[in-house]
Amino acid sequence: MLRFSLDGQVLQNPREPQPVDVAPPRVWDDRLASVLPASSRLLSLYADATWAEGPVWRPAEQSLVFSDVIGRRTLAWREDGAIVTVRDRSEFANGNALDAQGRLVQAEHGRRAISRTDAEGTTVLADAFEGRPLNSPNDLVVASDGAIWFTDPTYGISDPREGYPADPAIDHQSVYRWREGEALQRMIDLDQPNGLAFSRDERTLYVAESRADGLPRVVACSWDGETLGAPRTFATVDAGIPDGFVVDSRDWLWISSEAGVVIVDDTGRRLGVIPTPHVVSNCTFDADEKRLFITGDSDLWMVELA
Repeated sequence: MLRFSLDGQVLQNPREPQPVDVAPPRVWDDRLASVLPASSRLLSLYADATWAEGPVWRPAEQSLVFSDVIGRRTLAWREDGAIVTVRDRSEFANGNALDAQGRLVQAEHGRRAISRTDAEGTTVLADAFEGRPLNSPNDLVVASDGAIWFTDPTYGISDPREGYPADPAIDHQSVYRWREGEALQRMIDLDQPNGLAFSRDERTLYVAESRADGLPRVVACSWDGETLGAPRTFATVDAGIPDGFVVDSRDWLWISSEAGVVIVDDTGRRLGVIPTPHVVSNCTFDADEKRLFITGDSDLWMVELA
């Protein structure tokens, strides 16, 4: 039985964050300068993943939980700098979130499902839509009403490194809404929907469309509690595709890209970028938004904020 704890194998002994040889953040707006000081630098916390993804801060244990998708492990960075396993031999888990009870919710490529893990073990919450297997759930977010919203592109069934190869059983790539005791709701179809997050008032849902040969972008959809509005282009990135992202307390988006983390305000205006040595997959904050944690390829990085 799989359990959610930080008592697993130690993969990296405690150590201090290490500076990364990369250009400093570029800031184009004074509002960002007050958050991202000129002295801020990219710091390495871990560099031995095979594909790091899905960072989520766990306040109860002051730790950063993240996925090594290809390595089939869920890991955690502790405040002392150690890296430990949370789930070993995960089902190619990608996105991670915590529900109101602090339980770990994951998007799994392998089981083509979303699952929930607590002290008692792991439960599959959804793995099919109208009787047919999902594609490969990628990222998810837990809304204030407890509903789990998740994206379902085909990456986990098209790339043998990230899941089990298969033909899609459904002819759409969608965003879904799961609620306890109810049928899975298909909310909107998009082109390889990837990262997603709500605005702070939950009246806007942001989703990354990550099809490289299409129009890679972050779309915004209005949400009134019953109906999800049509997608509109909210932001793009200069290099690669937008993958995962996080919304801060100002309603700014911190968006992954091939060039680093792109920061935009709540109107989509570009504020700056945090360069990284290679592609970024996702990012998140600690509880006080004093640190930004960034995943990408083999790495877990951190940037200290004001």
